Amino acid sequence: MSFEHSQLDCKTCAKRFTSVFCKVENDSLEQINDEKICTPYKKGQVIFHEGSRPFGIYCVNYGKIKLSKFGDDGKEQILRLIKAGDLLGYRALLSQDKYSASAVALEDSGVCFVPKELFMGILQKDGMLSMEIMKLLSDDLRKAELSITHLAQKPVRERLAEALLFIKETYGFEDDNATLNLKLSREELANLVGTATETVIRLLSDFKSDNIISLEGKKIKVISMHKLVSTANLED
Repeated sequence: MSFEHSQLDCKTCAKRFTSVFCKVENDSLEQINDEKICTPYKKGQVIFHEGSRPFGIYCVNYGKIKLSKFGDDGKEQILRLIKAGDLLGYRALLSQDKYSASAVALEDSGVCFVPKELFMGILQKDGMLSMEIMKLLSDDLRKAELSITHLAQKPVRERLAEALLFIKETYGFEDDNATLNLKLSREELANLVGTATETVIRLLSDFKSDNIISLEGKKIKVISMHKLVSTANLED
């Protein structure tokens, strides 16, 4: 996929209307279009490292990205899954702090970088953009609180089922309308759930035996959405 700066126009970007930039004023959008830097990343390539300082924000044009950090024991915890249209790095930029996690491409991805000075200048004068960023931060806080509660209170079986539902909500299904549109290793899935790899392997086998899912390598096909939702024990 060609991903040159000169060939990518914010006004015709397929993900513009699923991004916070959908409500940016036209003159501001033109500024972003002129000054952004768009870069392709290969699967496994790091977009930014935990502990480094932000110099702007990133907007995902295509692909799939994980935000993760490593504990003192060296174990990875996947904090968020990022899809096309999402922003990266805004919390560290706004708080003038270092990145608290690393962003890594889960597949070949394209990401546009907007310099700090430009973004902050637009944010100060564009009330609609400020409101959208506030909504993002509020949503991040809600999800973080929910995640902490689930880690403390929900059994791993329920958390795994919920993680599979979260992947479906984030990336959808493949063309068969049943296979999750993301291939994670068992270790990566364990890092998303917050448990041991061996536990995920055992539970996936249980889910398969219960006719909730079927497995083909890294591919996970949902056989019964009703059973998966029930297993996740989600509140209405």
